[in-house]
Amino acid sequence: MKLSDIADNAGSRKKRMRVGRGIGSGKGKTSGRGGKGQTARSGVRIKGFEGGQMPMHRRLPKRGFNNVFRVEYAEVNLDRIQQAIDANAIDTGSAINAESLVKAGVLRRVKAGVRLLGRGELKAKINIEVHGASKSAIEAVEKAGGSVKILAPAKEEGEAA
Repeated sequence: MKLSDIADNAGSRKKRMRVGRGIGSGKGKTSGRGGKGQTARSGVRIKGFEGGQMPMHRRLPKRGFNNVFRVEYAEVNLDRIQQAIDANAIDTGSAINAESLVKAGVLRRVKAGVRLLGRGELKAKINIEVHGASKSAIEAVEKAGGSVKILAPAKEEGEAA
């Protein structure tokens, strides 16, 4: 066996079809694109065109809308806070706020504020400052001997005071 003897099996690689090289090639003149018009051109296709039938995107009804005034909160659950307390990432002695949650790695970014949700169980006594909280979360924090302070919604940079 020599290095020069190594080759692919016969027929394992197929030559590509060279289009537009005369009528004798079988793919000459129009290169398999048919006659003239939009579909014979390169890069142009009628997206969603169904041969004159009303297209699917126009047959279906329009639904919903995007509220431009929607406020996106960073949500955090009680079990996640308890996990951070157990790992000594959060100091329960001082008030827990958005900055301390980001610093502890509980949240990635604050968004328009922090909303506390009630999933999980809280064992530690904490004083937390958030922009919103569910009833179950407030009850759980107060049951553990802590307090929840609801802050005013965080102002956007462009908003006038």
